[in-house]
Amino acid sequence: MPHRTFFWFMLPSLVSMILLIAVPIVSVLVQSLYIEHEQVVVTIESCGPFGCKQETSIDLEATAKLREAEPLGRFNGLGTYFNRNHLATEEIAAAWSNSGSLKAFLVQVLNLPFYKALSFTLTYTFLVTPLVILLGFFIALGVNSLSSWLKGPTIFVSLLPMIVTPLIGSLILFWMIDARGILGAFLQRLFDDPELSLKASPALTWVMLIVYGVWHSAPFAFIVFYAGLQTVPEETLEAAMIDGATRGQRLRHVVVPHLMPLVVFITLMQLMDNFRVLEPIVGFSASANATSLSWIIFNDLRGQDVQLFGSAAATSMLTILGVSILMTPVLIRTWRDFHRKVA
Repeated sequence: MPHRTFFWFMLPSLVSMILLIAVPIVSVLVQSLYIEHEQVVVTIESCGPFGCKQETSIDLEATAKLREAEPLGRFNGLGTYFNRNHLATEEIAAAWSNSGSLKAFLVQVLNLPFYKALSFTLTYTFLVTPLVILLGFFIALGVNSLSSWLKGPTIFVSLLPMIVTPLIGSLILFWMIDARGILGAFLQRLFDDPELSLKASPALTWVMLIVYGVWHSAPFAFIVFYAGLQTVPEETLEAAMIDGATRGQRLRHVVVPHLMPLVVFITLMQLMDNFRVLEPIVGFSASANATSLSWIIFNDLRGQDVQLFGSAAATSMLTILGVSILMTPVLIRTWRDFHRKVA
């Protein structure tokens, strides 16, 4: 394809990426360098027959004028990134110098808001992603081996978790694990413990959030793998059968290598989605036991009086950086495989 034709072919996509991706990211980066204006406080002294007293109040008009004059807020540079609610460099340095052991140091660090959220985000991402890939793959294998008249209804039922809105799905499971719900009541009877609550324990809350993540995302992996199984060359499978390959050997040496590009695709999609986990935490009302980076952004922006735009923007940039770091090994491997095939 001539370079001129390729340029005009790619121009709409490039313009869309610049306007819808690059520009918003740059605007968020700029906003992260500013913090909110402090409210203008005035002190009024009032005197009466029994003496004078001072009263403080917020000058709403002066505060509004200040915000109107500088809508981005006060310039703070990288200060927001290093404060206690984010990277907390001073707190980490103090914890390192004061803690007597690595365990004590980690306990102090994981109690900081950002690192507490990061620990759950990484745990959720690294557990849900492989489980979704494995479960989706085996569901696809099972459905592909069914009779033709059973495939349609089975596919429909398998896709239901993905059809349900994430927030609604998490709310449904939240009600089910309640003490009055079907799962909560069953577990109380099973363990003969009327005080057992899946919502009260941080560890059980994490488990339920991870279970929900796998349940909700597995249909996406299933439908991608199922479509890929329809493209596996029948000739190669028949040749392997003639050579005496067992079902497991055909699966390992023919089917899995054929589906590897789809594995990479699903991995990239799941890494991006799982690292931005939010809906289950909101639906489960689990913020007391589990928070994520996206929940921190949500929490900064839901204030009715003051929205912490600078803090939310800084967390957003750190989230983008985290997603990029997680995706880098997968992209490097894909690039190497591509060059190996070309060579």
